[in-house]
Amino acid sequence: MASKRPSQPAAANQPARRAITLELATETCPDAEIAEKIANHFGLEPVEYDSVRDEHRRAVEQMAAAFAGTLNEKATEMHFQRVVGSLVGSAFGAGQFYSQKVSEARDLTSKLANDHRDEDRDGPAGFDSRAQRARSFAAEMGLQAYAQLAAADGAVQAYRQVTGQDWKPYVAAVDNTQAVDRRSAVAEISAFG
Repeated sequence: MASKRPSQPAAANQPARRAITLELATETCPDAEIAEKIANHFGLEPVEYDSVRDEHRRAVEQMAAAFAGTLNEKATEMHFQRVVGSLVGSAFGAGQFYSQKVSEARDLTSKLANDHRDEDRDGPAGFDSRAQRARSFAAEMGLQAYAQLAAADGAVQAYRQVTGQDWKPYVAAVDNTQAVDRRSAVAEISAFG
């Protein structure tokens, strides 16, 4: 008779969370060429990347100046690591959302090519089809992601100016003590059958 093994705790089996860097955000967001194509093809206002970046750089630098004499060096690093991290995380999330919406728009557009699907046909005259609305929404999300990337870029530049160091995402130390103790207890209990 085979004995049943107790299940492992979920936390012990979960992989470590990937740190969100500016490089990772850059990979998920449209680049300058794609943003320009989106703006041109969809008749949208182009994103002034340099302007958005520079304004966010200045804003973070002004926040640091407001703390002058109040925060020590380590507190300044910690505070602005979090501030910059939130902007980088926001750009990464926007880039992921954009990618998801592009996939949905492509899927709906490819379904239009199937002659046997009446539900995906164009709507009444004067109204956009569901696929057209999806493409337009993806375009808007692409430009928003590009703008948020510009903000993150500016914040990372400001962090270097404020602290004299390159920004790195905060990665919490993993406490494996509980997981090891738990596995040990599970192994001991399993000896009883």
